[in-house]
Amino acid sequence: MRSFLIKSVIVLVLIHLAYFLYGYFKFTGIREIDVYTEFYRFKFYDDVSISHFFVTGLFLLTVLILLIRNHSKEKYSALNLIKIGTALLFIVFLSLTFFMSYSFGMNAKLKHELSAKNFNADKKLLNVLNPFLYPGSHYNSETLSETLFNVTNILYPKPYPVMEVTDTVFYDPADKQYFSLQSEYYSIDTLKMLTTGYEKLKSAANSVNELLGFDQQELQKRIISKNIRKDSIEIIFRGAEVNPKYDDDICIFLENKTLISPIYGEDIVKQQRQNAIDRYKLLYKLNQDSLLQSFKKLDSLLKRYHVESSINPANLTQDVFRFRDKDQDQLGQIRNNFNRNALIEKIKILNRLFYQPRFFHSSIREIFFIVLFSTWLFGFAIFVISTYLRRPKQNALK
Repeated sequence: MRSFLIKSVIVLVLIHLAYFLYGYFKFTGIREIDVYTEFYRFKFYDDVSISHFFVTGLFLLTVLILLIRNHSKEKYSALNLIKIGTALLFIVFLSLTFFMSYSFGMNAKLKHELSAKNFNADKKLLNVLNPFLYPGSHYNSETLSETLFNVTNILYPKPYPVMEVTDTVFYDPADKQYFSLQSEYYSIDTLKMLTTGYEKLKSAANSVNELLGFDQQELQKRIISKNIRKDSIEIIFRGAEVNPKYDDDICIFLENKTLISPIYGEDIVKQQRQNAIDRYKLLYKLNQDSLLQSFKKLDSLLKRYHVESSINPANLTQDVFRFRDKDQDQLGQIRNNFNRNALIEKIKILNRLFYQPRFFHSSIREIFFIVLFSTWLFGFAIFVISTYLRRPKQNALK
């Protein structure tokens, strides 16, 4: 009996290997994945489901026949029957899960075509170039500009990021109906020191004035938050006034910190800041060839992901530097046309396939366990009954 069960498991492992290889070579690649892509959903009408049904049925029927024919005449104790039942449950489970090996094969092919390292490199490139890739209407729309392209989104260089302070100015103090909103921007500064030192400074206005440039009351007004950690204190406060609109090293492309897709497992805030640094270097520190090469990589990425695009890296580079130099009235003419929604959708799908793969889809979970235990119970019950029915015949012959 033990030898028979081991041989059965070996045969099942070989079948699983065959389905794994089939899934590996059947995967069509990242060019063809779409919103409906799953590793496997057991559809009951495709080649995998049909073959799965016949291979599983034939194998389990063969195992049951051989069990009854060759191993039901022996006398088994209750403990041995429990062990055999457990082994049969494992065999039935392996017989019903060929589709999982098919899914693992598809997953392996995906990661062979696009490794996690390369996928993260693609997302890094997209996140750095993201502010250059919006449709022209997004740059000129007041509503979208307030959220996407706003000076409070600037993370680099110093003294950025900044906070906005809005004041209401009344034209006539006696008539509150006529007013305007005026915004001022201040750097967000950090002061770290021992708690005891901070307490001393609170009672020494002159020392504070020398250290920060304003007195104690002014400091208290400007404090945004205090974080006490053990014996030290971290004070985040409103610093010096900044004028981003008149800063020659600031353009609309730096006024965006959104990510197309964060890199899995890394701090989002750190990613945003590093992307801002890289973007600033491309715009103000490196020559135009660096940005051109980045757009060439983007063009290759869009082709690999099969995203419709008419981007010309050279033209787009020219546009970016022209608009960087304050020529922003014609931003609607930026030549960055591609199917942005298709790209974002494909990145979302790849994130799910990489980091939330569903090898055992929820749509078949309940049915699967019903079939598993009912099949096992049926086969094991027939085997147990056969051992009791055939045992008297053996004794009579003796």
